[in-house]
This record gives sequence, C-alpha cells and structure tokens, in this order.
Amino acid sequence: MSLTSPGSSSATTAALPMPTRSLWWVAAAALVWRGWLSAALPMTGDEALFYWWARFLDYGYYDHPPMVGWWIAASRAALGDATWAVRLPATLLPLGVGWALWWGWSPIDRSRAAWAVLLYWLAPINWLGALITTDSPLILWAAWSAAAMARAEHRSLQVSDAGQSAWRLYALSGVFMGLAFLSKYFAVLLGLAFTAYFATVAPLRWRGFVWMVLCALPAVAVNVLWNLNHCWTNIMFNLFNRNEGAQASWDTALTYLGTLAYLLGPVFLWWAVRCWRSLAQVARAQPLVVWAALLPLLCFGLMSAKKVIGLHWVLGFYPFAFVWLAWALPVAAFRPATRAMHVWLGLHLLACVGVAMTDLPQWQSMRYYHRLVEAARAEQMVAQVRAPGVVLASNGYSSAAVFGYAAREQVPVLGLGSVHARQDDLTVDYAALDGKTIRVMATRPVSLDDYRAYFDGVRLLTFQQDGATFYAVEGVNFHYPVYREQVMGEINRLYYRFPAWLPVWGCSFCQRYCGADRCTL
Repeated sequence: MSLTSPGSSSATTAALPMPTRSLWWVAAAALVWRGWLSAALPMTGDEALFYWWARFLDYGYYDHPPMVGWWIAASRAALGDATWAVRLPATLLPLGVGWALWWGWSPIDRSRAAWAVLLYWLAPINWLGALITTDSPLILWAAWSAAAMARAEHRSLQVSDAGQSAWRLYALSGVFMGLAFLSKYFAVLLGLAFTAYFATVAPLRWRGFVWMVLCALPAVAVNVLWNLNHCWTNIMFNLFNRNEGAQASWDTALTYLGTLAYLLGPVFLWWAVRCWRSLAQVARAQPLVVWAALLPLLCFGLMSAKKVIGLHWVLGFYPFAFVWLAWALPVAAFRPATRAMHVWLGLHLLACVGVAMTDLPQWQSMRYYHRLVEAARAEQMVAQVRAPGVVLASNGYSSAAVFGYAAREQVPVLGLGSVHARQDDLTVDYAALDGKTIRVMATRPVSLDDYRAYFDGVRLLTFQQDGATFYAVEGVNFHYPVYREQVMGEINRLYYRFPAWLPVWGCSFCQRYCGADRCTL
C-alpha cells in the first residue's frame, strides 16, 4: 500500500508553499509565551510532587514510571529550583514534538508535514501548556516513536534496497517506545496502534514490528525490576487501587467527548467535517498515522464510560490528528484554516491576559479559592506555621508537596492520605519522627480526634492568608508505635494487598511496618 497522500502528487505539492516564515514566528512567539507562563504560574501540587521525585531520584515511583522525575532532575541540576527551571522541559516540549512530526512525515510530503507542524503549534494547548506532568515526556517520546515508524515504513516501501536503514529506524522507534513506557503506561496504547497497523495493513513486514518490540523491552525490564523491589506499587495503583469504586456514567463519557472537541477546536472540527471524504482517503493511504491518532482516543472513549479522562491524558496522541488533517486538506484550505486557528488562539491569549491583570483576592468567591491561595502563597503560609524545633507535615499529598517546595525541605503526609501519590510510603521513615512536635498543615477544617491517639496533646491553630483561613494541628510528642499500629496498619490493608503469587524482592514500606517484604493483614 502506498504511503502517498491522495493530495500529495508532485504537482499538488509544488502548488502548496512551505510555511517556513510562519513556522519560525509561531515557534518563537509560543516559546516566549510559555516561558512567561512557566515563570508566572504558581507551582501546582502534582508538579511539586514531581519536583520531589527529582530530589529523591529513583528508577521508578509509586504512581508512575520515572521519566518526568529524570527530566526535572536534569533541569534543576543545570538551572536550579525556580518554577521556570522545573518546567523548562514542558516549555520546550512543543518544539520537540513539532520536530518529530516534521522528521517523520517530511519524506512523504515536505509541504504537508510543515503545515501539520504549524497547525499543531497553533493549537491553544501548546501555548497554555506550561505545566510539567507525567504526560510531558510521554508526548515527546510517543511522537518520536511514531515518527521513526513512519520513516521506517516509508523507507521499506519506497526504497528497493532499504534493508539496514529501515531496520535502524524500526529499532529507533522501539527505543523511543521504551522511553515513552518509562514516562507513562499509556504508551501501551501507541503499541496497540502499531499492533493494529501491522496486523491489518502491513503483515508482511511483521519482522520490523517484532524488532521494534524487542528494542523497547529493556525499558519494560527496568520497570519490572523496580516493581519487584517496591511492592508492585506501580501495578497495584494503576490497575487496581485507583479504579476501585468506579461506576459507569454518561456524565464521564460526555465530558470526554467535550474535552476532545475542545482540544481539537472549532477550526479542526469544521475542516474535518468539510473534508471528511479526503480524511477517509487518507485513512486508506496513510493508515499508520490514523491508527496512532484514533485507536488510543477510542480506548479513552471506552474508559470514559467509568472514569473521568483527564485533558492531559489524550495529549500523547493528539499531534497525529493534525498530520491526518494536513494530508486531507485541499491546497486552498491551508491559509484560511491557519487564519482561523490564529483567531481561536488569540481568544485564549486575550483571556489569559485578562486573568493575569486580576489580583488574587478577586477570586475569593470561587469554591476552590483556598487552593489558589495555597499555590500562590505557599511560602507565606509556611512562614506563618514554622517554629523552631517543630516538624512541618500536611494531611494530603498535594499540600505536602507544595509546602515542601516552598520550604525547600520535605514535608511528609501525616495520616492515611489518599489513594494517589503515596510516595511517602516508600521514602519517609516515620520512626525518625518519634517524640517530635509536628504541625500538620491543612487548607480545610480538620478534627483533632484524628490525631489525639498518637500525640500526648494536640491543639488547632488557625491562620489567615489573602482572605482564606487555613489550619495547623500541633501535636506534641509523636508516638510512632501507635501511629504504626493504627495508621500504617490501615495503609497496609488498603494499598499493599498485592497478590500472593507475585514475587517480591523488596518493599521499604512493609520492611518499616512489619520487618518483612510482605506483611499479613
């Protein structure tokens, strides 16, 4: 099957000019804008958590594989702990993805590949996405894996003596796939897309697919090794713990469709409807990019029947939709489409400027105003609660991570915490806190009864910050044996019930709780 687009004959390609100047201007303007956002926005709870991953560098973490922690560690080693430095990989991310799209599809049609990059760069999410998440490295490595696969397939079909060159590209696709897997498990969805592609379109080139898989396996081995030595927390969290209690709902499915429609935007959707026949032709002529775009999004659609699909989840596969559209648009449509994309983007940028001109107290009527204050004024809040000889803690991972980033010292979670982000289970030795006075910071009222059992005495302190009240439970003389029995025992029951048939080579939480790698309930 030819990989040539229905509209990419030499005559058509010659009639479609390269948007070189626009690419340079958009790339530079977006970079400046994201740089400003990365410095201006306060650190979010998840970002602060990943910052602490980078501070306690490992080859895996409780919730996810390690790549985002590695990225932040490299950035902070070179540039320090400022928010813009922690977020620098996310600031540069769209440039790396655009380069991958160009590199992967330019051998097929240089002009359309360039326009695909421009359309993708004009999507508002690539200007507003200054936050760093576990999806950030997934987005990059998934784009490069698909790009290397596209080049490999093009080389195999277009060059009679492709041989070694194609094999190197299949291998490169596998290496990038492995890096994507070490970023987030959603990389498996791209692997499924490749599987579907080779099964339905390119079964005669199955050896290239197998070679890609083999080159990805070392990264899988790293992940398995970490889980063997850390109670299988990655697997338990992602497959079991986080999904308990999920129920089917039309609301979550409709929310996903709305999220997807917003991310693609009205311009994309308008031209997709107008050019639906061309899109269908491209699906036959360029099946790889269609599988890479559609199959993961369809999988998320099925998952949305029982789960809320985060906007950021789909971004690892979102770029391929713009390649698909760029191959379907008629030549005359590119300039009006990009002009409309500029308008859609401009509305978002104006809204951002409007928000930037407001002051924090103007948002006081918001339901989650306390969270805004926590993020924007974490340093001031920590300064109010700190006292000589007192250990700072918090009652939830997000607050603990933000306050820890502000204090530049680890702030542990004291109590049961949540199903998410239980990294403290693996890194905090609560026995070392025995006998200490601890202040547990919280942004919502808390019950002293939750803390009385493992302190000699407790009292509730209240503070004000920018019109929001926040709290700290001060506990005197922490009793670790009681905490171990009551709190860690419940944590073991809730989150460390891994199947008996799974081999375990190490588990720091269980070692601290019961002195073994596996604790009975």
